[in-house]
Amino acid sequence: QVQLVESGGGLVQPGSSLRLSCQVSGYSFSSNWMFWVRETPEKGLEWISTINPGGGSTLYLNSVKGRFMVSRDNAKNTLTLQMNNLQPDDSAVYYCSTDRAGNVRGQGTQVTVSS
Repeated sequence: QVQLVESGGGLVQPGSSLRLSCQVSGYSFSSNWMFWVRETPEKGLEWISTINPGGGSTLYLNSVKGRFMVSRDNAKNTLTLQMNNLQPDDSAVYYCSTDRAGNVRGQGTQVTVSS
């Protein structure tokens, strides 16, 4: 059974950075595409980023492009999201997921960007 455990969220000021991690188990991590999604009461679940199995191909939501960077360590079954220049609109619960819709995801980590 797949398990996804996110960590690294917190309360930060606008312009700050955070690095989120997701530890994956019970899944063929190195063979599969992985995703980050986020959730707010206003927008619901929103896809943010995709990374291919090898890590060489990535996609981003336009509003985070150039500020967020997804990466993976297949030896450690770990997915990472480096978030720079965070803005209040980035405040959300962030999840790693095995699908773009976020149907299979972890418990999430809260990111709050506020001055």
